[in-house]
Amino acid sequence: MLDLKIVNGKIIDVENRKIIEGDIGIKDGLITCIGNVNEEAEKVIDAGGHHVSPGFIDIHMHEEDFSLTGKKEYDISETMLSMGVTTCVTGNCGNNRQSIEELYDFIAENGNPVNYMTYIGHNFLRREAGNADIYQKSSKSQIEAMQYMVKKAVDFGAVGISYGLEYCPGIDAEEAIAIAKEIKGRDDLLLAAHYRKDSLHALDAIEEMAYIGRECSIPFQISHLSSCSAYGNMAEALNLIDKVAESGQDITVDAYPYDAFSTFIGSAVFDEGCLELWNRDYDSIMLTEEPFKGRFCDKDLFEKVRKEYPNMLAVAYVMNESEIVQALNHPLVMVASDGIYRNHSGHPRGAGTFPKVIGQYVRDEKKMEFFDAIYKMTYMPAKRLKLKRKGIIKAGCDADITIFNFDTIIDKATFQNPQEKPQGIGYVLVGGKIAVENGRTINNKLGKFYRKGEA
Repeated sequence: MLDLKIVNGKIIDVENRKIIEGDIGIKDGLITCIGNVNEEAEKVIDAGGHHVSPGFIDIHMHEEDFSLTGKKEYDISETMLSMGVTTCVTGNCGNNRQSIEELYDFIAENGNPVNYMTYIGHNFLRREAGNADIYQKSSKSQIEAMQYMVKKAVDFGAVGISYGLEYCPGIDAEEAIAIAKEIKGRDDLLLAAHYRKDSLHALDAIEEMAYIGRECSIPFQISHLSSCSAYGNMAEALNLIDKVAESGQDITVDAYPYDAFSTFIGSAVFDEGCLELWNRDYDSIMLTEEPFKGRFCDKDLFEKVRKEYPNMLAVAYVMNESEIVQALNHPLVMVASDGIYRNHSGHPRGAGTFPKVIGQYVRDEKKMEFFDAIYKMTYMPAKRLKLKRKGIIKAGCDADITIFNFDTIIDKATFQNPQEKPQGIGYVLVGGKIAVENGRTINNKLGKFYRKGEA
């Protein structure tokens, strides 16, 4: 007998870009059969003609900060699950919010709403190695310490190294290359980077990232291109990335579907000259946390929070949406949220990215093609992460599945209510068990920490 059977679904065959109308049989966490499934099951889900998709895979997000949650609640992983995401990659932009061992131990003991994989972050390692000055180069001994920690993290199961070049101006390309010494040439790993500088500097930033990947001989993932180049030079940025790829270098990209970015107000992103670079004023920056939640800045408030609340998340409305759509349609770009929250405050991308792409860009505005969008949020990131059993609905694959109503799916999270659940997602399965039923979370403990190569 099957554990679970999904009937009357429009099953999305991502590989062959077609819909299979039929059933799915699930046992022991795996998909066993697809089509006309006659075998009985302990539980049956009637999909009611809705789309049955591989669970969405978010290749770029930021995990919970245990110093804020006290390990007593889930924050962003709950919103990921609610929007149909079943597997996420954490530790991006050079920043682990705690050690990967601590993250692993927590999930092993408590479970998690979604599956996690993780990078080891360069900026995190700099602090561990004793360099707390983001404007200071690392010493030879600090770089050697980071080389050891990178090897240890990869041996533990990290998917690779992430860099936060803009967040740490003291990092030069040679340091970024040097810390990867012990893993050089590993094509089973990834390097990912938050660019050096955006807007007018985007092309130089892409060149630098390509150089780092080339010198390390490791596949490279450019993070959230939407917030790097959606300032009037997206076409040039994509052309440059094409040239890098055509030269034989293994490079791909991710982007999110919002024309505003979010990061810590005290970070180097908001250093002097940023507003001139973006051709914006202080009132383009909104604060997301108390005591200034929802307030837009003026010069005095901007300087006050930079000094007194440096860890507060801020939202900067500075990008061009048409260029973001242009990026999302490029064949080397996959969908990712870059989601991050502090105490349930932040940017709606962490709760709305995937439903927004389907509901707005595919269905309502017809700016993206259906199968392209689904591929970019399922099978494409799965292949990039070398996940052999995820991102596709096929016999023998993990039963990580999202069932959504194409007619109603849409993001509901806003910049004022950034964790509002989306509409139109009926069921989410993680490991062959029901996590979300009729739009309501019934089990938020099904996710696992996957070491590289385990899935």
